[in-house]
Amino acid sequence: MADSDAVALDDPVGESLRGQHAHLARRLGRAATYLPGVSTFSAVSTDPDPAEWADLARLLGRGELADMFSCPVIPPPDWEPVFVLEGLQLIWPGGGRPDRPPAEIENGVVELGADNVPEMLDLVARGRPGPFWPRTHELGTYVGIRDNGTLVAMAGERLRPRGWTEISAVCTAPEARGRGHAAHLVRALVARVLARNERPFLHVAAANTRATALYERLGFETRKHVTFRGFRTP
Repeated sequence: MADSDAVALDDPVGESLRGQHAHLARRLGRAATYLPGVSTFSAVSTDPDPAEWADLARLLGRGELADMFSCPVIPPPDWEPVFVLEGLQLIWPGGGRPDRPPAEIENGVVELGADNVPEMLDLVARGRPGPFWPRTHELGTYVGIRDNGTLVAMAGERLRPRGWTEISAVCTAPEARGRGHAAHLVRALVARVLARNERPFLHVAAANTRATALYERLGFETRKHVTFRGFRTP
């Protein structure tokens, strides 16, 4: 769908590293990446020359992963391809509001932080929502649901391009699936993002039609197709 306010989402990693996440960034020239342990996402300009790729390689180190996320430009031939994944970028429509009262949305939702990292990493290993590292929680607010004290579902905020917040790390423990936890947490994050006068967006693998259907039921709309790519530095 066309949305004139969504231009920042064409370069969500670069926009985040230059803005809300500047305190979590490493930069050399026009190349940028996140601090170790936060994320492997990296960014270059829209027209990088060989020197810019060399700067990014120096930032990351030899043989390290450069997760270029949805960046359309391709590095030099001596950068080894690691993965290619087709995906979708979905956004919350302008003017949309949560479909439930705030108190109902927040019922049972707990905030997660540094003290919860071990159990968050354990849940991610079982739920497999995508990349999540020991300091990923520093990117934004992470929330969860507990069952008898055990963390069984979580979701959080990741990329923060101007005016937007990405919802990510949506996962549920295998034994707790089918109870609506993912929808509950996404609704809670949507409400929090909208309360800041920002708009939520998210990414999903194109093959994950089940997740896409869930997000559409919650109110998200597909903005565009994207291709996620990762490379190994020379």
